Amino acid sequence: MARRPDLGWAGAGVLIAMAAVSLSEAATLRDVTPVRAQPAATTRSAPGRPVRPSHAPPAALGTAAPTEEAIVPPGRPSVRVPILMYHYIRVNPDPRDKLGFNLSVTPSDFGRQMDWLAENGYHPIDFGDLRAYLLGHGSLPSKPIVLTFDDGYRDMYTTAFPILRAHHFKGVAYIVSGFVNSPNNVSAEQVLEMDANGIEIGVHTVSHADLTRISAGDLHREVYDSKAGLEALLGHPVHDFCYPSGRFNAAVVGVVQAAGFETATTTEPGVVHSAGDRFTWTRVRVSGGESLEQLVGDLGQPEPTQLVSRAQPVATPRTGLARLPVTFPLRPPPEALVAAIPG
Repeated sequence: MARRPDLGWAGAGVLIAMAAVSLSEAATLRDVTPVRAQPAATTRSAPGRPVRPSHAPPAALGTAAPTEEAIVPPGRPSVRVPILMYHYIRVNPDPRDKLGFNLSVTPSDFGRQMDWLAENGYHPIDFGDLRAYLLGHGSLPSKPIVLTFDDGYRDMYTTAFPILRAHHFKGVAYIVSGFVNSPNNVSAEQVLEMDANGIEIGVHTVSHADLTRISAGDLHREVYDSKAGLEALLGHPVHDFCYPSGRFNAAVVGVVQAAGFETATTTEPGVVHSAGDRFTWTRVRVSGGESLEQLVGDLGQPEPTQLVSRAQPVATPRTGLARLPVTFPLRPPPEALVAAIPG
């Protein structure tokens, strides 16, 4: 009688092989992060500019898709860009100090002002952006604006800086180099942190002297030494200057130019700027106690824009500074924390 083949060992071999394959696949899949389906959601390319979610098939995700964007097109010899001028962001500690009151915008007012700019489509830029535009090296976003903070007070770091970061806003801090590390002003470490996180550092002399009333030698030291000191701290050039108290004359402008600065701002009112007047750029003063309506009126009409088609990654917001919550890197006193959160 013919002998039946013995299937016991063969079957066991098959089972062993299948188990080995399963173990290999499991070991491989342990290292793979599962991809979960995400619900369609509207992203924001910039404050006030929603981007519709993509309905393209999965294979198209990550590819370029044309979008329309409003910009200030290149080639204009002058441009309307309000440069806001702030000093303290605080509650004035002495009600009898009228100058201190005028220079102090409360944290709640400042927060509301930044909220309004974001909700109405304004795009804060820095002087590097504005210089590049006026030299013909690109366009500007719609409703461009520059936010400047004079003197380098400590609340620039503890109060204004977190609110700016929460709004995804750039800014410019004019630092008095001789005041760095003093009790009421920013420290060197704070200057470095702001410089690394969207705040352009500008020069405001060594001692906040009236440059029109000092000797030629002192003028040279105030301008040159402040630039050299901040550049040594930051490790890169500093291009922008601000005249203390807005005081300047032809001799002062000449020294600022000779020192290698590329722009300088005054306290004179105005919103239109060109490359030709870049050493006497005007600003919009923001005073303590003024209403939001007054600030909006001072901005005037924005620079006209035009729509252009740009290639943009599908379902990906435009790159830039991350939108962060209001945080305080140095953990200020509780009263400062409460005051800095817009109410």
